[in-house]
Amino acid sequence: MSTEEKSLPIKKIVAGVIFAISALMLSTVTPSIEIAWVSGILALTIYLFAFEIVGVDVAAVSIMVLLGLSSLLAPYLGLSTGLVENKHLFDGFSSNAVMSIIAVMIIGAGLDKTGLMSKVAGVILKVGGTTEKRIIPIISGTVGIISSFMQNVGAAALFLPVVNRISVRSGLPMSRLLMPMGFCAILGGTVTMVGSSPLILLNDLILTSNKALPAANHMETWSLFSVTPVGMALVATGILYFVFLGKYVLPVSSSDKKTDTADTKDYFLNIYGIDYEFFEVIVPEKSDLVGKHLDDIENEHKVRIIAAQSKTENLRTDRGTISRDMDIETDTRLGILASPKNLLAFSEKFNLELLSSLDAFSDAFSTAKSGIAEIVIPPSSKLLGKSARDLWMRKTYGLSVVALHRNGETLREGDNIRDMPFKAGDTLVVHTNWDSLTRLKNDPDFVVVTTEYPHEEVRPNKVGYAGFFFAIALGLVLFSDLRLSIALLTGALGMVLSGVIKIEEAYTAVSWKTVFLLASLIPLGLAVETSGTAKWIAEQTLSVVGDMPVWVIQSAVAILATFFTLVMSNVGATVLLVPLAVNIAIGVGANPAIFALTVAIATSNSFLIPTHQVNALIMGPGGYRVPDFLKAGGIMTILFLIVSMTMMNIIF
Repeated sequence: MSTEEKSLPIKKIVAGVIFAISALMLSTVTPSIEIAWVSGILALTIYLFAFEIVGVDVAAVSIMVLLGLSSLLAPYLGLSTGLVENKHLFDGFSSNAVMSIIAVMIIGAGLDKTGLMSKVAGVILKVGGTTEKRIIPIISGTVGIISSFMQNVGAAALFLPVVNRISVRSGLPMSRLLMPMGFCAILGGTVTMVGSSPLILLNDLILTSNKALPAANHMETWSLFSVTPVGMALVATGILYFVFLGKYVLPVSSSDKKTDTADTKDYFLNIYGIDYEFFEVIVPEKSDLVGKHLDDIENEHKVRIIAAQSKTENLRTDRGTISRDMDIETDTRLGILASPKNLLAFSEKFNLELLSSLDAFSDAFSTAKSGIAEIVIPPSSKLLGKSARDLWMRKTYGLSVVALHRNGETLREGDNIRDMPFKAGDTLVVHTNWDSLTRLKNDPDFVVVTTEYPHEEVRPNKVGYAGFFFAIALGLVLFSDLRLSIALLTGALGMVLSGVIKIEEAYTAVSWKTVFLLASLIPLGLAVETSGTAKWIAEQTLSVVGDMPVWVIQSAVAILATFFTLVMSNVGATVLLVPLAVNIAIGVGANPAIFALTVAIATSNSFLIPTHQVNALIMGPGGYRVPDFLKAGGIMTILFLIVSMTMMNIIF
């Protein structure tokens, strides 16, 4: 199917939305000139987002500037003033939402710098393996539960580095993991009454409405877990949706990291003929390998043991903690680098248990931490004339020599490469930890040829500070009345001042594309609300369904809330629609509290375009485009409406 054919459904959806807006503008109730212009700009925004004439951030900035120019062009447009006052045009950049998302990005990066997120990723991989159908439910379910008690954008930002680590280690593209995680973070906000801003606000709006209602129509407020059955059903729906339909709706492009890993493997195979892979084996009690030293077996059997873990000793790797004189004990786990052919022969000879995938060593052997590299011995090196055995290369430098290339010939295990004195120009193919390789770049005895490898600075000694300031931020969010942005910035600033993350790294951690996208759209939401456009659209739509059954009217309220939350803040949509929904419910003899709850829940149905904070957050790292959200989010939007309406009518 061609790209043009694939985009036809998306074009039809966009055309339908623009047509609906146009139809409303041409309805029997004539809108004001302000409403007409705002509706036109709203249609233009949807068009720019859907067809990606320019990047979504550029489109958002363009709309913001256009709203600003309306003040200058007001006399020519038939307006008394601009659509948005210029003094409020840039309020988005200092808004609670934007400052909060900046803070959570910094907090997430700080936690990642300590290696904590890497450990969390290791646990998830150990439980879920490396398949989408097992990893997606674990990640998405965890984020969904966390976001039920904290802001969903915070939960998503917290797990962003975790998903990145999992992607690197499992080989699964980020685009296959981030969208399920992000969508379930949004869905998790419906599990409790503190999971999202609209639900937090709902009880206050109910109490305000009660003041204007007769005593007979007064509504009871909702308790913390009143919405839990509905929210849990929505989270479960999101997980099942991606487990069973993910292969059809998620982008299929490979991640850069996966490609880099594959290219590296092909490089060493083509240049040196090395087809080595990582394996994990367990030494049983009756194996002849028990009691032997590493030095007794590696050369003869053409394998390289680069990690070991026994019942009496913790994990030892080639980072300088494993050496050739190490004894092999019963039930020891060995991490082996070898060709599949040699590994199978070695396993059969010593009756070893070969695991189908890495278990204890999945973290140590991840491409984010270690890999194969090239090192050249320069003419000025002090190591000339000495062998790898003389130097105890593995123990001293953290290098496991896999091959030695000399005079156009590549020598491997079995050729006694560790006993050969080094000569100027020798190229060593080694397995090493990236931290060790980084240190060797400053060692005059080596020339590190490999340059493309992860060599970020990790600060495990700062994990206490990171955990402390994260706990402070979380505590302020949950147990204080501080604005979300102030609570989160407290944690972010604490991490910077304590050295968990440097200020330059903090700036780098922020996705400025996301910041400009969100901040530039806030004036459009303000224009939709203050011009009366939102109220006018709501009144026109509800007038059409006013004589229909209650469930149809309730569904229309949910659809309206869904539409408004795409183009304005979910809080603004809730404040606008709850009073309307309450009055409509009373007019048709329905429960006004349930209609108010319908609005608050439906404002989380924000999956079609990346205007929700969570969608904006994952768009860059996942490499998503607006059509990706329209494709996956379109079905999710319909499922959300069906499940939420069904559950609310069953329970309430």
